[in-house]
Amino acid sequence: MPKAFTHTARDRHAVMHHEIRHRICLLDYPPGLRLSEAELAEEFGTSRSPLRRVLARLEDEGLVQSVHGVGTFVTDADIEALAQAYRLRVELVALTGRLDPVPPDLAFMEALDSLIAQSADIIASGTPRRFTQLDMDVFCLLSGLTSNTPLRQIQERLYYGTKRIWLKTAIAARLDLDAEYRIFHQELLDIRRALKVGDLESVAHIQRAHISMSFKRLVQPQRAIDGDAKL
Repeated sequence: MPKAFTHTARDRHAVMHHEIRHRICLLDYPPGLRLSEAELAEEFGTSRSPLRRVLARLEDEGLVQSVHGVGTFVTDADIEALAQAYRLRVELVALTGRLDPVPPDLAFMEALDSLIAQSADIIASGTPRRFTQLDMDVFCLLSGLTSNTPLRQIQERLYYGTKRIWLKTAIAARLDLDAEYRIFHQELLDIRRALKVGDLESVAHIQRAHISMSFKRLVQPQRAIDGDAKL
């Protein structure tokens, strides 16, 4: 039995939710895939009842859809459909530097330095999947810079709801990956410099600019393709 399942029911629920959500975001579970409750229950060593609660939570987050009498399917992620979510992310991240900010401690800075080293390695020999995983790790770390629980929960929901879009676009060869990796690495360096002087509001503004520009880079190639299709 996996080590995680020696913990409480709440812990088991969190582990299942985290793992399935990551598989969806990394496209291990691609859009349209039917999730087998029997196989997942066996893998996680649990009954179907707690698994169904996890799937219901993922459905509430827009990552899966349950079809009565048919099953639960991974939803698709479309840039135009989720444009409003991206724009809301841009506005909310600016609040993290003002609402219940949490100054980073030594452990936080060491974790950030490790992520920066991974980012440099990705520039040299990265893949879209590795970059996506790194981005998720960075998001989890930086979310600790505010103790405002409602803000963190909303940001988490929006982040994972839109995360697949970047990877889908990258796999379709519509992005300059070398430029994307370098831009992200520079963002991490800028964040580190702001944290070293205790400027959490600047960190929030750096993230805000990154999300906004990233969204624009995602939209441009898709709209170009749509425009070509109309010719």
